[in-house]
Amino acid sequence: MKRKGKSAEEAAQDYRVECIEFSEVRAACLSHLGPPENLGSSIQKFIAWRKANGLTPDVSRTFNLLYGNPEVTPPQDFRLDLCAQIQAPVQKNDCGVIEICIPAGRCAVLRYVGADEFIDMPIGYLYQNWLRVSGESLRDFPLFFERVHFYPNVPDYEMITDIYLPLL
Repeated sequence: MKRKGKSAEEAAQDYRVECIEFSEVRAACLSHLGPPENLGSSIQKFIAWRKANGLTPDVSRTFNLLYGNPEVTPPQDFRLDLCAQIQAPVQKNDCGVIEICIPAGRCAVLRYVGADEFIDMPIGYLYQNWLRVSGESLRDFPLFFERVHFYPNVPDYEMITDIYLPLL
């Protein structure tokens, strides 16, 4: 089956990286810890919690914090945090959702349009190409995504994800 979208080489030519001041975000967070192939059940649990708490993506920004490369991290150590911006404190719950803060600070940001299946390409570009020549240094906070438009509201190849690389 032929995939829709650009080749890796075409996409790399389109990458635009900006350095911005990211403003602090209070977020409700559900941590997925374990094999990436089990992420779907964590996502479904978080979606149900969001709906029950009136924090659907149309009223609350969506973030993911990525704590390692799923291709080299041992499956049992893989961690990804599923987050939704909040205005009120997170109430005690049985889902394991807690309140966290995505801290303010300088970040490199790259907008990626396409399926998560290929998101490793712009992430690799940030670390292996852009960071190496930028003169910037990483801050002690994981790379994170803001899901601007995502499935099922748009086809996977039209998803928009802002990828943030925290900088000193």
